[in-house]
Amino acid sequence: MARDPAEKRVAEGCLVSVHYDPLLAKLVAVGAMREEAIARMEAALEAFVVEGPKTAIPFHLRVTRGAAFREGSTHTRMAEQGAFNG
Repeated sequence: MARDPAEKRVAEGCLVSVHYDPLLAKLVAVGAMREEAIARMEAALEAFVVEGPKTAIPFHLRVTRGAAFREGSTHTRMAEQGAFNG
């Protein structure tokens, strides 16, 4: 059974004001093994459509495609250190 891995805070067709909450949706990906979960997450991020506000989807794709993330060796300071700049 296919299911939508995203928990959305807005529905299709809704207008998001300029004062929007930056968390419009949450993506959760699971798999039998880490590689499967990462592949599902990458596919979901690529299929995500958000029109209007800019999103962090390109950043999350860079993270999930990075060797450190795939090896499980990331840490919270990597983003501010520029490890995922593209």
